[in-house]
Amino acid sequence: MKKRLLLSFLSLIILLLACQQTPVRQPTATPEGQAATAVVTETAVPAPTETPAPTVTATPDPFEVGTNDFPWWNDLVFYEIFVRSFYDSDGDGVGDLNGIIEKLDYLNDGDPTTTDDLGVTGIWLMPITVSPSYHGYDVTDYFQVDPEYGTNEDFLRLMEEAHARGIRVIVDLVMNHTSNAHPWFIESQNPDSEYRDWYIWAEDNPGYRGPDGQMVWHNNASGYYYGIFWSGMPDLNYENPNVTFAMFDAARFWLEEMTVDGFRLDAIKHIVEEGEGQQNTPSTHDWLQEFFTFYKAVNPNALTVGEAWTGTQQVVDYTGDEVDIAFQFFLAEDILNSANAGLAPIYADTFQEVYSSFPANQYATFITNHDQNRVMSQLDGDEGKARVAAAILLTNPGVPFVYYGEEIGMMGVKPDEDIRLPMQWASDSPKVGFTEGTPWRSAADDFPVRSIERQTSDPDSLLSLYRDLIHLRNEHEALRVGDWTLVESGSPRLLTFLRQTENETVLVIINVNRNAVPAEDYRLELELDGEVTAVPLYGLEPTSNPIDGGFVPFNEIPPQSVHVIQLVP
Repeated sequence: MKKRLLLSFLSLIILLLACQQTPVRQPTATPEGQAATAVVTETAVPAPTETPAPTVTATPDPFEVGTNDFPWWNDLVFYEIFVRSFYDSDGDGVGDLNGIIEKLDYLNDGDPTTTDDLGVTGIWLMPITVSPSYHGYDVTDYFQVDPEYGTNEDFLRLMEEAHARGIRVIVDLVMNHTSNAHPWFIESQNPDSEYRDWYIWAEDNPGYRGPDGQMVWHNNASGYYYGIFWSGMPDLNYENPNVTFAMFDAARFWLEEMTVDGFRLDAIKHIVEEGEGQQNTPSTHDWLQEFFTFYKAVNPNALTVGEAWTGTQQVVDYTGDEVDIAFQFFLAEDILNSANAGLAPIYADTFQEVYSSFPANQYATFITNHDQNRVMSQLDGDEGKARVAAAILLTNPGVPFVYYGEEIGMMGVKPDEDIRLPMQWASDSPKVGFTEGTPWRSAADDFPVRSIERQTSDPDSLLSLYRDLIHLRNEHEALRVGDWTLVESGSPRLLTFLRQTENETVLVIINVNRNAVPAEDYRLELELDGEVTAVPLYGLEPTSNPIDGGFVPFNEIPPQSVHVIQLVP
């Protein structure tokens, strides 16, 4: 109770501060230290109807909503960028913010009539603040862009350029821990310092281990301190209201002064420990509710995406009044499992649980991210399987996230540096079009045959599939926010479902298998209110129109292919 009262009082103080004009914060001192592929067909008569495209504004209005009164983020496809590896603008071998600005037109040129950009409408930047590491998840200054990436002014220019193209930008906010080189932690090593209880210290080793059996108590001359990930990342102590105050201030700074559209919140299930309880604790949920109340008061339209690598029912508990949406890790695994096994029920059964558990569309979907072996590597380099995984991600409900390079099938297996390699823009040299200097880490071995340059003009390439499906999702509200209904097909090779709004009904057919499905092996069980015409949006053109109770649109469904059909009354 005492802690809750302190947090409530603290929230009130910070809300009052948030309403005042605050000067730009000065930097703090940092211690040294190939299967058949589907193609877009010519449109039959009647022509497909286009539903309204999402409207994105640079400065959100209060309580902004998107299509059909869903939150604005349901109209977006996000693109995760590791800045160090995306594009180097100054030749030092390290990607930077100005490099992202130079490549924004690749992501989205701001012109909805063009189709040669990727079409993404959101960007998630992995950590960009000052850090002693290459990855940035051990922060030493929450208020300054890492000099290797640029300046705060560069970031503001990126925000302006992105918003001008209708792209929202969220940034990683690492709240669970800092670097052991952060001034707070350095001060905390003095037992008499006011910063001592900003971290979790013990004179003697408490002896217990972490949830995965890892060592969590680390020692130095000042005693034992707690860090759930490793000794270089000591956990902050959120039992101390001053720590909450400091983190709220960092969030306010990025929302107000740096104009971000929200945050990806790292490791949220570990925020507050309760003795040996180190994940999903009631205190963590209490704290996140306070944080939610705070940042929504600063900007009601700000988005938070939580990383809680746990089961669906536990993730649900974080959603709605703690974070807006959270990543679906188990669902991502079964996208890969379905693509690998060629069996649709693997994904369909898992997704049905997600769909039934969450508020409509309020979850983040992805295939892999910066902590996992890359999609193409997990699929053994099989592009057909990668196409299946992409089709599942980009036609189903939720807010999809694409990891940079995924759209061209970049390979990579751990260590972590090797799943975060330089973006392969070109195939002409080991510099891969990423830099004029020496890349911070060598590009993947397959760069001579795999790059944006090699795929961009090929209509059958993986990149073209991503572009086509992202643009299709942007153009059709049913694919963005529509209800989802599984359609029985009679074949375990087929993932078939309807996406429906009041304005539009779309049928999606994905053959997840390496074998074709002939007409005699499937039949789509549709329940129709009346006669409809099948209009192809992507893939093959139907040979007939649906009838109530059964539909066989193609004589054969090619292996590892996707087909999207609008059902027009």
